[in-house]
Amino acid sequence: MSEGSMPLQELPCMNLQHPVRNKRKSCLSEGLGSESTPTELVLQRSPRPKHPRLVSRGKENDFVLARRSRRRRQSTSGVLWDHLPDELLLRVYFCLPLQDLLRVSAVCKRWHRLALDESLWHSVDLEGLTHTGLALQHVLKTGVHRLRCPRAFVTKLELPEPRTLQLVELDLSSSIIPTSALQSIIRGCRQLQYLSLEALQLSDSIISCLAKNCNLLQLNLSGCSGFSAAALSDMLTSCCSLEQVNVSWCIFSRDHVRSVVNHLSPSVTALNLSGYRESLALDDVKVLVERCPNIQTLDLSDSTLLTADSFPVLKQLKNLHHLSLSRCYHIHLAALSDLRNMLPSLGFLDVFGFVQDSQLASLKKDMPRISINSRPFSSVARPTPASRLSPSHLDQTMWSRSCRLRVRF
Repeated sequence: MSEGSMPLQELPCMNLQHPVRNKRKSCLSEGLGSESTPTELVLQRSPRPKHPRLVSRGKENDFVLARRSRRRRQSTSGVLWDHLPDELLLRVYFCLPLQDLLRVSAVCKRWHRLALDESLWHSVDLEGLTHTGLALQHVLKTGVHRLRCPRAFVTKLELPEPRTLQLVELDLSSSIIPTSALQSIIRGCRQLQYLSLEALQLSDSIISCLAKNCNLLQLNLSGCSGFSAAALSDMLTSCCSLEQVNVSWCIFSRDHVRSVVNHLSPSVTALNLSGYRESLALDDVKVLVERCPNIQTLDLSDSTLLTADSFPVLKQLKNLHHLSLSRCYHIHLAALSDLRNMLPSLGFLDVFGFVQDSQLASLKKDMPRISINSRPFSSVARPTPASRLSPSHLDQTMWSRSCRLRVRF
């Protein structure tokens, strides 16, 4: 070693087990550089990221920068559909039309369960469907109370047995439906109050099932056939709360007509018994008037056996307001004027067919307070009465009320 040179200084021993924190402090205090700069020092001298997150993976100096996923950031700022309670979703579904309600039922299991909730299917209108069988089967399982399905085409209907339905109002008028399928529907009904089976093929079994609906108020069997007079008598006896009955133009024998007039409920206020040319006689009218003294609307049209001798019998109906005697050809025109004094409560009189237009003006003059031939279509027990101003195929109400869910095209 030369004389001007400095002596070599002993280097400190590098202790590998010395804490990194102390080493970092010594380096920072002395300002010495290092080839393996700690990550924290780099972070202190580099710009901070917008949303950094340090994740440790087991080693003290091993850190990874990470960002939150975009989906997670967005989920914290809004409300997810899955977080909504059932009550709120049901309220949203209540505002949906029928087609959209069926679409949301296919989203997931929860939406399917809520979309088929009984509260949403209280009243349904299926008019207009080409093949109604599957839709009708689906709707009946939802616990529907009011079902409008006129002019339906049903080829097959499968309902689990035994099945109790919640139907209160049902309209299957002019539908094409097998008697077996119709029987499976009526068999499950116990709460019917309004029923229209107009122009359908029935059976004694269907009439017997219908008899179990003791609270029936309005019954329309116009144009029906296929059941016996005995089954009809049992049904009318059981349904003792009937107020309106339409059994016009059915395939009836003389025994059928007698079953109606002898077993009809005394509470009936409207009756359509038209279309029985050779089956309805004066004696039947006498029995009917004695049994049902509160009748207000009576249609005896197309009863060719009736004459003016029936007027004194009809006089017993103190509340008779609407009388139809259309095409009763054995009633003379001159005798019609007597009804003015016999029936003081009479407001409407239908005499289509045997009163000519030239004679109508004179008759109206003799009976100024009575409206004559102003109601060509009977509305007794019909769910959708037809009129000149509002044809039945345009009116979508059922017993004066519309259904909430309706097929739209």
